[in-house]
Amino acid sequence: MRNYLMLLVILGCLRSAAGSVEEMTVCAGNLLASLTPEQKAKAIFPWEDTERFNWHFIPKDRKGLTLKDMSPAQKHLAYGLMSTSLGARGFQKATTIMSLEQVLQEMEGPQRRFSRDPELYHFSIFGVPSAKGTWGWRVEGHHLSFNHTIVDGRFAAGTPSFLGANPGEIRSGPRAGVRVLGAEEDLGRELVLSLTDEQRKVAIIDTKAPDDILTAANRKALLADDRGLGVSEMIPSQQRIVDRILAEYVGRLRENLAEPILLRVDRQSGEKLVFAWAGGTQKGDKHYYRIKGRTFLLEYDNTQNGANHVHAVWRDLNNDFGEDVLAAHLKAEHGK
Repeated sequence: MRNYLMLLVILGCLRSAAGSVEEMTVCAGNLLASLTPEQKAKAIFPWEDTERFNWHFIPKDRKGLTLKDMSPAQKHLAYGLMSTSLGARGFQKATTIMSLEQVLQEMEGPQRRFSRDPELYHFSIFGVPSAKGTWGWRVEGHHLSFNHTIVDGRFAAGTPSFLGANPGEIRSGPRAGVRVLGAEEDLGRELVLSLTDEQRKVAIIDTKAPDDILTAANRKALLADDRGLGVSEMIPSQQRIVDRILAEYVGRLRENLAEPILLRVDRQSGEKLVFAWAGGTQKGDKHYYRIKGRTFLLEYDNTQNGANHVHAVWRDLNNDFGEDVLAAHLKAEHGK
């Protein structure tokens, strides 16, 4: 009965996901139709262009059309495209992270190394948007990278999915207390503090946290280290915290896009989830954690700027950029 009900949920999600692809196609088309030829030259890339894999989360020169280079009407269309993949929570996190650039500009002053601008976020379209075709789009800038792939009109991938926050907590001024990725931090700490002494001996793999997420901005997320505590070895209350962590990361997406992913990484799906922690366990300590499954990885790191600089990423170990789905498509349709 459980499998039958799960099948009904999956079928319902797939139908609604198809609706999201249609919305993406319409909104991408609306944005492109509003652009000048010069703007299109920045925003549009061939599907085969390797720029599609050139993602990162640091402040740097990027390709794509920035919000800064759009008219007010075009900005509305760009945000509309974002809303076709992001749920309310994901959209709120993304736009608040954009706003932190203004905070950094004020904190760093005129001697800052990097340009800080809440509108320095780039939109890129790969291929020709089509409700039945294969194409993709990305929105990216400092501490934000959302990558979307559509194959044969189906939402194939929403990864790599990266959010970061500097400062992790605004500690002064009118916005003091804002913690964009506070849930990601609090849930990880809640889980590690809930462990018994024996569980911690397995889960805490290092007393020193790494300087950053281990998979960085690599095109393919590779992490051979499987150390940590199996979620199957946890008690139900601890497993429920794991579920909440997974939902926080995948829940950046709209519910109809997130639900099939959550079903695939369910604790009973054979993923054999492993939780690992490094660093201190008290608030203010430098710390890192991850949850790794057979097909996915989430990483969280807060070590820079006095442990007030967060990086949190969701990776699909097989299907980032839709590569697994694309390979199956090419084999089925073209014998490649």
